[in-house]
Amino acid sequence: MKAVICKKYGPPDVLYLQEIDKPVPQKNEVLIKIHATSVTSSDTIVRGFKVPAILRFPMGLAIGFSKPRFILGMVLSGEIESVGKDVKIFKKGDNVYGINIKKFGAYAEYTCWPETSVMTFKPSNLSYEEASAIPYGGCLALSYLRKGNIQNGQKFLVYGASGSVGTSAVQLAKYFGAEITGVCSTANLELVRSLGASKVIDYTKEDFTSNGKLYDLIFNAVPFIHRTINLKYKKSLTADGKYISVTDGSPQIKKDDLIFLKNLIEEEKIKPVIDRCYKLEQMVEAHRYVDTGHKKGNVVISIQN
Repeated sequence: MKAVICKKYGPPDVLYLQEIDKPVPQKNEVLIKIHATSVTSSDTIVRGFKVPAILRFPMGLAIGFSKPRFILGMVLSGEIESVGKDVKIFKKGDNVYGINIKKFGAYAEYTCWPETSVMTFKPSNLSYEEASAIPYGGCLALSYLRKGNIQNGQKFLVYGASGSVGTSAVQLAKYFGAEITGVCSTANLELVRSLGASKVIDYTKEDFTSNGKLYDLIFNAVPFIHRTINLKYKKSLTADGKYISVTDGSPQIKKDDLIFLKNLIEEEKIKPVIDRCYKLEQMVEAHRYVDTGHKKGNVVISIQN
């Protein structure tokens, strides 16, 4: 099978396509024929080992100090091709989508994931490519909004509203009944407004912390933003307001959350946001684009032609 290999940390060029053996599922695993994956900001962080100094040791323990995981990619959508003898939930032919932040392996034509992974049946109204644009941003946004205890009628601001996590956060906040302000660049104002933001702020022209407006919940969806900026945001909170950030520890990603997102998608309450779609052979180009920091929503990789 074809897979994109990563044997050392560095720029996108460290990734290369190679033929390797097709994996065989263990007794508690399923073999998935991957139809699509996505290039997340976490993938590029892992590939480049691009973390603040304080996080280098724990990240090295998790993924390796000298080189990263052999095959990256934590998000997939595809079809179950075979199952291990102890698998109970899934069967051959099931269409699934999911996220596995520990095992990776989705930059390939096939992978084996434990049945207990954050994986469930693909939304019936989405293509494989569309489905692969949901788990990362959707699960992270849902986890952090629940951490912030988002409520109906709250004034909610999301900084970085046009990225994978941000576009999901805007849509989920709308579902939960919040009054949404989205902060993004000039090019993405209309996108964020179309997703449910009642007000949008162009960060290149206005500093929301200086306009005197107060919010019940502020969510920073931009990874590794400078600490002094995080502290600056807090002056725009109401007396009982909360500030949460994607840098605030590991999110709690659960299978129930993925099922919740599936239901919202099938009810047409939320939708995937895809900027660009590449082929597996174009992985280096896809990573280069994500590294620019200007993607809108998700960058998807179509694997099965």
